[in-house]
Amino acid sequence: MPRLPAPKVLQPRPRRPGSGGDTLTPRETAVEAGVSVVDWIDERTSLSGGIRWMLFRKVPRGVNWFYTLGSATMFAFLSQAVTGVFLAMYYRPDATGGAYESIRYITDQAFLGQFVRGMHKWGSSVMVILVFLHMARVFFFGAYKYPRELTWVIGVTLLILTLVMSFTGYLLPFDQRAYWATIVGVNINGTGPFIGPYLSDFLRAGPEFGATTLSRFYAIHMLLVPGAIAALIGAHLYLVTKLGIAHPPWVKGEPEADLEQAEV
Repeated sequence: MPRLPAPKVLQPRPRRPGSGGDTLTPRETAVEAGVSVVDWIDERTSLSGGIRWMLFRKVPRGVNWFYTLGSATMFAFLSQAVTGVFLAMYYRPDATGGAYESIRYITDQAFLGQFVRGMHKWGSSVMVILVFLHMARVFFFGAYKYPRELTWVIGVTLLILTLVMSFTGYLLPFDQRAYWATIVGVNINGTGPFIGPYLSDFLRAGPEFGATTLSRFYAIHMLLVPGAIAALIGAHLYLVTKLGIAHPPWVKGEPEADLEQAEV
């Protein structure tokens, strides 16, 4: 069964001859205990093979900082997820005043509430910007071509879900600006062909904008869209690891190297 090698920092140094092989220093004892714990977990889960497959792979020549936009987008999503959980602990999806008052409580009274809400508010804009930059990089670098078409399709779906999450989250403070902006947005969706009216009724949770609309937006924003994004990010990362990273357009790719990279 494969074993996950410990980092060099955790690997014990060979003992000097004649230093007493049975005596371990406290540091060596701690290192041995850490290695034993890793081996114990890996023996029961066999995670080392998957970790090696995910992390230890070849990277094409010419990779630069533009290739970090995908990782930055994923970090932005994780930041939104963490801050969103803390905000949900105080938020009340009550259209009769509870939603707006809970936002005021978070901003004015909760410990670090204004900081966490600011991270979530501005982080949403940062995530949208990063998604567009990442998609633009993939498009202009030609990384959507064979054999990475499915990776591109999943990325486009993630872009749409990111916009949906931003749209549904805009209503949650339930102030005047969020209320009227959401009405305009839902009415625009209603003008779409075929499914437009049905989509508007689904978002409003009925034919008119009412108290249940806020609960519908909250459920979509907190449960439906984040779950779909997390699942698609997992599929996206799997394909990126399986197929490898596309080389930059100014670097001539070698078919043998690309094939070997895809198999890693």
